[in-house]
Amino acid sequence: MSIRRVQAFQKKIYGHFEKYGRDFLWRRARDPYQILVSEIMLQQTQTSRVEKKFPEFIKAFPDFITLARAPLSRVLAVWQGMGYNRRAIALKKTTEIVIKKYKGKLPKSVETLDALPGIGVHTAGSIRAFAFNLPAVFIETNIRTVFIHEFFLKRARVHDRALLPLVEQTFDRANPRRWYYALMDYGVMLKKKHVNPSRRSAHYHAQSKFEGSHRQVRGMILKALVAEKNMSLPSLLKCMPTEPLRIRTAVRELQKEGFLKRKGDTIAIIED
Repeated sequence: MSIRRVQAFQKKIYGHFEKYGRDFLWRRARDPYQILVSEIMLQQTQTSRVEKKFPEFIKAFPDFITLARAPLSRVLAVWQGMGYNRRAIALKKTTEIVIKKYKGKLPKSVETLDALPGIGVHTAGSIRAFAFNLPAVFIETNIRTVFIHEFFLKRARVHDRALLPLVEQTFDRANPRRWYYALMDYGVMLKKKHVNPSRRSAHYHAQSKFEGSHRQVRGMILKALVAEKNMSLPSLLKCMPTEPLRIRTAVRELQKEGFLKRKGDTIAIIED
């Protein structure tokens, strides 16, 4: 791509951002802990839901050490309403590692961040860019939307491998944080004006319906145990508005993933 084309692209993105850039509480933050929390929350979750939950979560757990030491039941109680509860346990485990291994300071390298629970390479890149304003090449849904719309207008099944070199070529290394915020906001605008360009991505999958889903069953179990601290399996089966086999399957999964412990017929959230 020519320098002139890169500059024209950057001018278009920044021009939109200067007029229509969105303002979120986490965008004003410079504390790496708060950026970590926001990026985990934003995985598969709309900003409108994160806007409501983020200040509540930060108030309850203002730093790494507070979250690391908090009982899991308390973390899940505050997390309620966000969905994908495994993110909460991953976030808590990450803070424990940061305290023990990195002396309370979030690592800056993508490779080290990627190795932490529940992060992954693209979230690692976003944390590096937003928490430290350091160069990182990554893709998320709105960034993907921008590059497919601008550079692959008539192509279907566009793979991220085709997008990443363009993300790197057009990258504003002087201010990664501002550049990625601008890209994301431009992508949000495109989704409102056009049929979502991300549907032409090779990675596109329509989100499954939540109502009646297995995710909903898991969430109901955790919500009941957060409220009651512990319950017998028969009591849990009785209070759940779905068939017992689904409840038993979900309980076994949650035990395996480190959410629940079971002693005989008594089930409780792990607090260690």
